[in-house]
Amino acid sequence: MNPLRVFIADDEAPARERLRELLADIAADLPTEVAGEAQNGLETIERLPASGARVLLLDIQMPGMGGLEVARHLVDLPAAPAVVFVTAHDRHAVEAFELNALDFLMKPVRTERLAAALRKAAAAGPPPKQQLAHAARQPRECLSVVERNRIVLVPVREIVFLRAELKYVTLRTRAGEHLIEEPHWNVVLEGVAERLPVSRRQWTVVRALVKDA
Repeated sequence: MNPLRVFIADDEAPARERLRELLADIAADLPTEVAGEAQNGLETIERLPASGARVLLLDIQMPGMGGLEVARHLVDLPAAPAVVFVTAHDRHAVEAFELNALDFLMKPVRTERLAAALRKAAAAGPPPKQQLAHAARQPRECLSVVERNRIVLVPVREIVFLRAELKYVTLRTRAGEHLIEEPHWNVVLEGVAERLPVSRRQWTVVRALVKDA
């Protein structure tokens, strides 16, 4: 059996070392290979796409970008990994994971629980977008665009407008345009001269937004 390629993302070096030791402990029953490591969210997004990892062990609380937002950016990769979140005793996070059927491990991680979570995640594949969105408590700081198996992050504060076009959304910044697959229908304007079509059904909503701005 080919080893299961696992990527480890945690901002604490002892926590990453502990997970490596646990993976070695379960090797006889579940062969694994560490495909890469990262110590923060942005590093994870940069390194994971080329790692070939099938499962990501992802700390929920990391500086700069938390685990849930990282997972929401990774899910659009052509070969997106399954995700097992790793968390300390955060009651609200645990409730969100359980409510949305997301896999998670509590620190300190135990051998048996790790093996079971890896098997389940590898069989299930990447988490659904909708479940990740429901579990997130913080608004997204960036939207992501997948280009040639790498992830480009577009800060929300730099977006001029979003325009829905069939299954895609055109994302416009002052530097250019991107196409993303996001379930948006609304249009956000910021000093742009371009006219954007708005359906009759949504016109009252958009008018209210503009009035309140």
